[in-house]
Amino acid sequence: MATKPYPTDLTNEQKRILEPLIPGPKTRGRPRTVDIWAVLNAIFYVLRTGCAWRMLPHDFPAWQTVYYYFRQWKKSGVFAAMNDALRADLRTAGGRKPDPSAAILDSQSVKTTEQGGPRGYDAGKKINGRKRHVLVDTLGLLLAVVVHPADIQDRDGAKLLLDKVKDRLPRLQLIWADGGYAGQLIDWVKDTCHWVLDIVKRPEDQKGFAVLPRRWVVERTLAWIGRYRRLSKDYERQTATSEAFIYAAMTHLMVRRLARLNTS
Repeated sequence: MATKPYPTDLTNEQKRILEPLIPGPKTRGRPRTVDIWAVLNAIFYVLRTGCAWRMLPHDFPAWQTVYYYFRQWKKSGVFAAMNDALRADLRTAGGRKPDPSAAILDSQSVKTTEQGGPRGYDAGKKINGRKRHVLVDTLGLLLAVVVHPADIQDRDGAKLLLDKVKDRLPRLQLIWADGGYAGQLIDWVKDTCHWVLDIVKRPEDQKGFAVLPRRWVVERTLAWIGRYRRLSKDYERQTATSEAFIYAAMTHLMVRRLARLNTS
């Protein structure tokens, strides 16, 4: 008897969009016998529900198989490549250029678990764990992410992120960020990346919460990521695994948006 699909399962239209981005089978060795779409559905299930690999429902492929593909795709940058391709498609569908000319920068500190791996104490947020440094376009779509110990200052973490993408975003000219990135980082961004770092400051007379121009976009992206329970904390031993899951979450989000646009 056929099993009912999970809410995270890919539809036929979503599969059609992702199919060119799925690595083909190896030309040597045993032929691929597993259903690659079932593997991808299982990865999205783990990501959205937050379950452990070993607790995958039995109607998915064996967890060892699913984890093998996730690990291989993480190492080869498949999830980051999916994110880049779908972001360009979504921007084009909205009448924009595939590459952005402006972006927003921010970080999020999250707790880690007993799993181990790099971590540090963020004295400002009083969190022992890691920081996710993200760069998004003006639609909130992810351009890049770097995960590092939380005791690294925002200015230094931003350098790790921006140095990673300085040669990959040819149209980028302007980055908005909050006051935590003020100071020497502005000159570093200008000299090293040839971009303008614009600090969006809170009004001096402001009391309580208020939506600040541009900065709310990246906060919304972090909220989107937070819907995926595997990312509610950092459960991973390696920061590269955390980054891969964030790219996978944005991939899942964007392919669903594209499918809705194509069928509307």
